[in-house]
Amino acid sequence: MPRNDNPLIVQSDRTLLLDVHAPRAEECRNALIPFAELERSPEHLHTYRLTPLSLWNAESAGFSTEDAVAVLNEFSRYDVPDSVVAWVKETGLRFGKLRMVPAPKNADGEEYVYLVCASALVFKEVSANAVLKKNLIPCEYVSCEEDVVEVSEDEKQFCFMLRLVDRGTVKQNLLSAMWPVKDDVPLKDGEPLSFSLRNKTLSGADFKVRDYQKNAACALVGNKGAGTGFGTIVLPCGAGKTIVGMEIMFLLQTSTLIVTTNISAVHQWIDELLDKTTLTREQIAEYTGESKTLCPVTVATYQILTWRPDKEGPYPHFALFRERAWGLVIYDEVHMLPAPVFRVVSELQTVRRVGLTATLVREDGCEGHVFSLVGPKRFDVPWKELEHSGWIASAECVEVRLDLPPQKEVEYAVAGVREKHRIASENPLKKDVASLLVNQFKKDKILIIGQYINQLNEIAEMLGVPIITGKTPTPVRDELYKKFRENELRVLVVSKVANFAIDLPDASMAIQVSGTFGSRQEEAQRLGRILRPKERTSRFFTLITRGTVEEDFGANRQKFLAEQGYSYRIIRYQDESSIREVYNGIEQQN
Repeated sequence: MPRNDNPLIVQSDRTLLLDVHAPRAEECRNALIPFAELERSPEHLHTYRLTPLSLWNAESAGFSTEDAVAVLNEFSRYDVPDSVVAWVKETGLRFGKLRMVPAPKNADGEEYVYLVCASALVFKEVSANAVLKKNLIPCEYVSCEEDVVEVSEDEKQFCFMLRLVDRGTVKQNLLSAMWPVKDDVPLKDGEPLSFSLRNKTLSGADFKVRDYQKNAACALVGNKGAGTGFGTIVLPCGAGKTIVGMEIMFLLQTSTLIVTTNISAVHQWIDELLDKTTLTREQIAEYTGESKTLCPVTVATYQILTWRPDKEGPYPHFALFRERAWGLVIYDEVHMLPAPVFRVVSELQTVRRVGLTATLVREDGCEGHVFSLVGPKRFDVPWKELEHSGWIASAECVEVRLDLPPQKEVEYAVAGVREKHRIASENPLKKDVASLLVNQFKKDKILIIGQYINQLNEIAEMLGVPIITGKTPTPVRDELYKKFRENELRVLVVSKVANFAIDLPDASMAIQVSGTFGSRQEEAQRLGRILRPKERTSRFFTLITRGTVEEDFGANRQKFLAEQGYSYRIIRYQDESSIREVYNGIEQQN
């Protein structure tokens, strides 16, 4: 019998439709967060999907398949399809059939771990995997001197041994084979580091860790026992992921390596640590192309770690991971983790580690690598929930569609796909529209963001404002960010170097003139530049050339905004009056 008041429709393709107008919609949404991935959230029906990774994330956090099925049954408007229930149970139960547990040191002094299997069938399937044979040795289980993890008699019968340094690689390969590993090998403690969080920042402002930030940190640290201390935390840009990282450091009180996206982000981390903790400058080091020192807290860039003098040679700076007894590694913007760093992360399975990100979307589909090597998602909170609580700014997204000038139409028609994207992205009319927006919205602090440097240089020159690109020296870059924060600059033109880990809290408007081919990840980061809390609603303008491939790529980027519940308005640019109409409508709302 249909239960028409219930908000959820469970479909046999494992999609879940949530009717946001139903009486228990909010309660249902909160119940879905642990085990279902949000795909779209427009005005009336939100779409979630059940995936193996979403169920295994839930299992790793203690949310069982029985819990998931119970949620579906409680909130579903119609009977939950039997095929969905069976799939959820079968898929979820794969988690925990393989566990990694401690093993005694071998006679050669090298450290090993066991991979124990729940049954002979699982053991035989893993044994037959050609990729896994390279690292796994069938063996007889021998108890450690100090067993801290319980192993059943069945598991002891079906056991492999592997080198500790191969632990991450094996987990990654097993995940590809649809066998997620429950990692119960206790993590090693690093060098102790005693410090506390301040009640007041150095500037005298009150400082308090928010409840959701504490909850995120506690979800990662757990009880410090086996199976805890590693994972990924997903929070919107502007929600204070850096604070979460500091709270985790405080809970663990240990030497910490922080890896982030660029030198400006390194400096921001250092400034935040000095401002909000009792750590001194002598306890914090910068490990970048400009300075290579080590301290109890060291902040490095992904770029320095992936640099090598010879493209076929080793990565000399990977030694940083081993030069100190780190007790914690923080991967800032973990969705950006470069492929070479995955290699060293696969070895760093004995160290507590956390990935911080606004979105786990990777256009290369490597979300599973983050799951197996850094750790499963431990905490997630919807963007709109934090907006409603006032922790991030409300935002409106507006797409402005412009015509391609007639003189560019033939050039566009005969170009290849990549060149078509560039011609559409560099539509000269965008400069005029960007100028109109800057002059119309005089109350806003504005970032103009783009992909193509020539286009950005022309806009900066036309407006008489500074530009930041990858070639801008770090001291100049930091000084311009500082002037923007201190209201000496109202408009700043930035390339994709400002997509990540840059704190410009007063930015209230972004004008995106060009972007990477449909990257949802990039869209999330650029929107995040304007989401610091403020009284004024933030505006995110995207300039798109109508009837071109840019419109198609733009639709993919819009998908992320729809997933997060943001309204997305499209207007057709005709002349200056089009911008005035938008401005007048926005000012009436404010």
